[in-house]
Amino acid sequence: MSCQNKAQTSGGEEIGANSSSATGSSCNFASAFGALKDSSAYAAAQNVPAADPKDLPPPGRLPSKNSIIVSSRQRGNPLLKHIRNVPHEFGEIVADYVMGTTTCAVFLSMRYHRLNPQYIHERLKVLGQQYQLRVLLLQIDVPDPHKELQQLSRVSVLADLTLMLAWSAEEAARVLEVYKMFEHKPPDLIMERQHTTTTLRLVDALTSIHRVSRPDAMTLLSNFGSLEGIVKASMQELSLCPGIGPQKAEKLYSTLHLPFAKRGLPTVTKT
Repeated sequence: MSCQNKAQTSGGEEIGANSSSATGSSCNFASAFGALKDSSAYAAAQNVPAADPKDLPPPGRLPSKNSIIVSSRQRGNPLLKHIRNVPHEFGEIVADYVMGTTTCAVFLSMRYHRLNPQYIHERLKVLGQQYQLRVLLLQIDVPDPHKELQQLSRVSVLADLTLMLAWSAEEAARVLEVYKMFEHKPPDLIMERQHTTTTLRLVDALTSIHRVSRPDAMTLLSNFGSLEGIVKASMQELSLCPGIGPQKAEKLYSTLHLPFAKRGLPTVTKT
């Protein structure tokens, strides 16, 4: 029996033939893998034309570290046209905006939140804890948003979010820009600077009063010399200062003469 016939016999016969001699075993091996030498199976593949490099899709470009990465879900958001101080580009991200390696933002319109209150919960569930600093950028575009603000404030506390409010698309864009521009800056750079001189401290104290500006505060200090002189001045004397006027003088006088503590209730003595 030839080697080819042996390869076509049943499994039991092959085992018997293989155990007969080493020569028979080599014939069975050669016959079993002889089809690999047949080039007819690869003839079709040899005639396939090579792909044109122009037809290949371009390789994915990594987003720039200097840009705000915008999710494709935010296409058409009016705030995008107000991002002018830093570049931005679209990318496939979970958050709506990525301002750094550890900072992201989820944008929410108060008007849309009223229509679909479950949206923010679904978005936060997908976002999870992927970023160290997660900002909920809330645009107030409805009247009387106090009830929804209380709810979203509670959500922000429970989800460990930083809640930022914006009353226009331009303000929302400024928030994103500031986060990106201060990505590698120390935190004390954006903190309020404490004035060391007494005059600047007095100016800050006076400007905390409604309608009193910094020029008004400097005018009052130059005319009365000190805070004590301003407190002792009458309402008419205050109104005579340049730029003060009767309305500012009345507000300033009433504020400076407010009692520091409420008077306690009269004590009742037991008889």
